[in-house]
Amino acid sequence: MCLILFSYKTHPKYKLIVAANRDEFYERPTAIANYWKNSPNVLAGRDLEAKGTWMGMNKKTGAIAMLTNYRDLSNIKPNAPSRGDLVADFLIKNDSAEDYFQQRAYTLTNYNGFNLIIGQADRLYYTSNEFKAGLKKLPKGTYGLSNHLLNTEWPKVKKGKLKLEAITEERHFEVEHLFEALYDDEIAQDNELPDTGVGLERERWLSPLFIKSPKYGTRCSTVILVDNNNKTLFAERTYDTTTFKYDTKYYKFKIGE
Repeated sequence: MCLILFSYKTHPKYKLIVAANRDEFYERPTAIANYWKNSPNVLAGRDLEAKGTWMGMNKKTGAIAMLTNYRDLSNIKPNAPSRGDLVADFLIKNDSAEDYFQQRAYTLTNYNGFNLIIGQADRLYYTSNEFKAGLKKLPKGTYGLSNHLLNTEWPKVKKGKLKLEAITEERHFEVEHLFEALYDDEIAQDNELPDTGVGLERERWLSPLFIKSPKYGTRCSTVILVDNNNKTLFAERTYDTTTFKYDTKYYKFKIGE
């Protein structure tokens, strides 16, 4: 993922509301969200090149994991393992976030920069190999995560959080409202752009919530709603990267059943 917005324990009906965009090269082979044949309780898309994933849930355990890359072109390790393995492993295993982090802590510097949200809908944690405080348990609140640290105020993060807060002020809102919020391709003003070493032109076209460019951009949007009774909606909207027409798949389940 390259943008994850989530409202955590702030809504009267839903303990977790997630709205996220995955940005990737258009040519990279990808499977849309589905239950995995080798781990049938895991619901996630799949990167068919490295076999990991960027986001998913385990319907039996309630595990949830979401990942973004940390953009720092000066520190790329060409032979690093796939960061998507971190998400896939957590979803497959039945470990707590704390145990999982302890088991993997000594290997995290082997990866290129990443941000990782792991846990369950009512017990979320954040870590990053660019973040020196280990594993952080998150308090309730509204969060945004792009390709820097959690809640870094990049234009897309600030705008996305405001959109999410406006939608979730209402007890009853439509999933479509979240998808519409994610489909925002307005380029930020130059004076708002971060400097991540990719040059001004690329900073511009990477700045919207929804990225469109000739070879790279937003491939899919995902919305997850988990209510106070653990009833869950997992919806993924996949885009044609030429016409931007889309197909949407909806999955409903109750955690633990």
